[in-house]
Amino acid sequence: MSLGEHLVEFRKRIFRAVLGILIGGVVGWLLSDQILVALSAPVSAITNSQGRTASLNFTDISEAFDLRLQIAITVGVVISSPIWLYQIWAFLVPGLTRREKQYAVGFVLTAVPLFLAGCAAGWYVLPHMVALLTAFAPSDTTAIISAQTYYSFVLKLVIAIGIAFVLPVLLVLLNFAGILSSKSILKSWRIAILVIILFTAIATPAADVFSMFLLAIPMIVLFYSAAFIAWLHDRRKAKKQEKFDSELVVP
Repeated sequence: MSLGEHLVEFRKRIFRAVLGILIGGVVGWLLSDQILVALSAPVSAITNSQGRTASLNFTDISEAFDLRLQIAITVGVVISSPIWLYQIWAFLVPGLTRREKQYAVGFVLTAVPLFLAGCAAGWYVLPHMVALLTAFAPSDTTAIISAQTYYSFVLKLVIAIGIAFVLPVLLVLLNFAGILSSKSILKSWRIAILVIILFTAIATPAADVFSMFLLAIPMIVLFYSAAFIAWLHDRRKAKKQEKFDSELVVP
């Protein structure tokens, strides 16, 4: 296609992706009440666990509307992800080779479930973090938490842990592309474990050792799984190279 045709194709894909996000946003707006109840559950539990008043506060006249709009957009992006991911894929596929297409499909099929699993893990440790962080306040005080700040905290936590679960898949993709060898991955295991521990220590409060290890263990397992898959790929690649070299030898 010419440059003009590419631009028309790009505009068409963008329009469909945005339309999907808008439709998903309407669904998110309708579900915002239930989502707010689920989000506020860890804060409400503070009253029972710590014996003091705790609540989400809307400190600005438009904060309640802004928060519902943020929730709607977030849910819209998540719900419509098959639509806009397909639009990106459909725009890029004509320019990819067969092998690159296979790598891309494999990456999407493994990265999406791992990302969702990471988000689920982040959601699981959320109540522990809320309870622990608010417990540092004196017992005779009231926990009044800004609703918008709290939502941003939850969103960043869940997405950060979700992305962390996808990183091992990126290592495998780099290995299959010939950029990173399995030896290089295994050689850096000490650094990888240290980074994982530091990340989980930051993502979860330092005093909450249980939640930290709850996140660190599956991430370490994923790292070694990625290294093992890369090792199998390098071994198969080496065998193919040996066979090819032997066929070049003239008897």
